[in-house]
Amino acid sequence: MQVSPSKELSPYIKHYLFLDNKETAIQKLRLFSDGNTGIVFSLKSKLIAEINNNKAKNYLPNSFLYGQLDSFRDIYYESEISLIIVVFHPNGIYQLLGIPANEFKDSIIPIDAIFGQNGLAFEEKLSEQNNEGKMELLNHFFRNLIAEKTPSNQLIINSSIDFIMSNKGHFSVAQLVKYTGYTERHLERKFKESIGLNPKKFANVVRLHHFLKLLKDKDVDTNLTTICYDAGFSDQSHLIKEFRKHTGISPKEYLYNTGKLTNNLLKTLIPATT
Repeated sequence: MQVSPSKELSPYIKHYLFLDNKETAIQKLRLFSDGNTGIVFSLKSKLIAEINNNKAKNYLPNSFLYGQLDSFRDIYYESEISLIIVVFHPNGIYQLLGIPANEFKDSIIPIDAIFGQNGLAFEEKLSEQNNEGKMELLNHFFRNLIAEKTPSNQLIINSSIDFIMSNKGHFSVAQLVKYTGYTERHLERKFKESIGLNPKKFANVVRLHHFLKLLKDKDVDTNLTTICYDAGFSDQSHLIKEFRKHTGISPKEYLYNTGKLTNNLLKTLIPATT
């Protein structure tokens, strides 16, 4: 279930995602970049960072922040789960916390490392509420963060994100420099600080997800090559290479995956070993 935040939080938080699963067989979740960062609250059982011979090791914290991903990350669970994922806008974490986003890049950070004991207490309160109560707590918690922080000037970043999104990630850095009036070096520094990725890497993610939208909405008789060109890829081999780099699978494997929880989160069953 995907739920919008309160109005005053909408510039920072894209949505809240509620995921519940009662399966007890070992499951794998594959998360790949959508250009956003997030906080995961795991309220019933811990997620697992790595599986070895069907035995769990390296449990993740109950709740954690994940930064921009270089490619994809596999996480696992082996019992009933109840997850809340707070999905931020690309520069939302930086605006709320004031911590450079590149410090979180490709990392998982325990919630208490960010919010201290308040984060752990908040996690416990969430686990005691129904979904309506959880929503109220989430909105209250993040509204308090807004009140505590002096808003940073995000004009450059916001206008750059709008430019990149409107062009579906298909542009040159020279075009972005001309559009914003700032140097490439300055833009790269601001992007890494606010988003965690440089403009081109962020654009690659945007283009990939534009392709996914076209793939989702495609007519039965539309072939992959047509969608590939429409998404701004030079040819199908270029698309497949980029797609595998970000997701670890091919576009066709993604298309026919029946365990899509969100655009960038897939679920698969781990085969039992004998």
